[in-house]
Parts: sequence; structure tokens; C-alpha cells
Amino acid sequence: MQLSENYRVMGFAMQCSSYGYSFCVPHRFAPISLQAFHQWNGFKSQRNNQITALCAADDRNSNLASHRKRKIVEHICLLKAKDDLSEHDENDMLDYLYTTQYQMGGIVAISLGRVSSPNPDRITHALYMRFQRKENLEKFYENSFYLKVIEDHVMTYCHGLINVDYESEVDDDMLSIFRKGEEFSHGVEFVLLLSFNEGALGNQEEHALVSLATVLLESPSLIVQFTKGFNFNQSSKEYTHGVVIRFRSVEAFEILIHSKEYKDVWISKFQPIVQKSLSLHFLVDPVGTEIM
Repeated sequence: MQLSENYRVMGFAMQCSSYGYSFCVPHRFAPISLQAFHQWNGFKSQRNNQITALCAADDRNSNLASHRKRKIVEHICLLKAKDDLSEHDENDMLDYLYTTQYQMGGIVAISLGRVSSPNPDRITHALYMRFQRKENLEKFYENSFYLKVIEDHVMTYCHGLINVDYESEVDDDMLSIFRKGEEFSHGVEFVLLLSFNEGALGNQEEHALVSLATVLLESPSLIVQFTKGFNFNQSSKEYTHGVVIRFRSVEAFEILIHSKEYKDVWISKFQPIVQKSLSLHFLVDPVGTEIM
């Protein structure tokens, strides 16, 4: 495809001149055993109790909740699938990754799908997870079920992956923390990875990220939530920072990345100090409006 002039100016926007979306297909989960079914229900019940307890605490402090922030840990896993990946094998990979949330504790939110546009790193699929704290993420990486999923149902179909982990904060309310409710039931997940120049002066990186945050927070009709942070994953340092933005819709996504404010921030704040960047997005399938 012919690259558009706007995207060459932005430097890290999508790689096609018009959006020919190839969004992730709805997952067709394979039948599960009765034992696995009860195990899923057990984890759901555990999370329900956790949410109920936190909600009760929030109710007792409702006057202060709107002014508080809660620290969370974001996990991004980007996959490079083989060219001959079939639809059946793709569904198998995505389904197993999705169900990891029912096999271990600490995961409070998840989304995943097929990347919608070509990108320089040839990333084809993305997995996003949110954890309560770093200790939960560390246990996740060592979990035998997760390691088995990666070995048997991911690397069988992929020839590479990139992991980025960072700490951030969100509003201290249950819908924001667990990414539940009507606002999170659909939309577009946008992932931006950045590698800043080592010679960047002072707090230029933070100033750039704050400037981006300002633009996003001025557009509440377009975005639902956004987080940013320094990548602390020691095994994957290709990118120094990560950003995740949940857009309300495809239209909202297009409006913002084409906006003058967004382009101006990139040109003035990011372009002078960014060594490498990667941006990609995928459609979030409707998942309902109940907390669990």
C-alpha cells in the first residue's frame, strides 16, 4: 500500500494509507472438561469475592475515591505468527492465552487479538494483561500452566515475541481497575512502545509522555483509559517505555491519531528524542457489561 503523507509525518502511526481493518475474529472456545469447568468457576468466584471486598471498601470511602489513584502493573506480549498460521491454529493460540486468567491469580484484566495493520516489527497478535502488583506478574511468568501454554500453543505457531512490563496507575474505582462495565466492553486497544535516545536531556522522556497524557485527557469522548510507564522487563529491553490506550471505537481511534494535537505532540516532543517506536492496535470483541 502507498504510505500516506500524514503517517510519514507522525513517524509511528499506522502503516497503511487507509484503514483496511482485519480485526481479530471472535474466539471459538473448544469444549472443556467438567473438571476444567469447575476450576474456571472457582477462579471466577475468587475474583468475585475480591471485587466485592474492594467495592465495599470503596463504598465506605466514596467521597475520597474519585481523588485517589491505584497502582497497577501492565503486561504487553506481542507475537510474530508464522505466515502459514491457519484460522484453527490461531483460535487455539488465542483461546489458550485468554483462559490463562482462569488458571492463576493476580490477573485483573485481559484483552488480545489480531493486529489490524502491518508494522515494521511484523507483529501479528497482541496480548494485554493487568496485574495488581509486580509480585503477581513474577508468579505469572513462572506459572507452570502459562509456561506450558507458551510452549505448546504459542511458540508452535510463532517465531518470536516481545514482552514489555511497566507500572502505572488508574482511578481508584473497581470499573477502572478491573476494566469492566459498558465502557470497556468494546472499542480499540492501542499499544505504543518507545525507545528513547540515551542522550535525551533531563526529563525529556517524562515531559513527552506527560504532553501525550494531556492530549488524551482532553479527549474523554474518544478514550476510556490510558496508562504509561518505564519497561522494567530485564529480558526484553528493545523498548524502554510502554503506553496502552483504550479507545471507545474505531472512529474515536481514527479521529485522535489524525488530530493536529496528536501530531504536534509527536513532532515537537517525541520525534527529537525517540530512537525507535512501534504502534499497533486491535479490535476488542464485546464481552458484556457485568463485572464478572
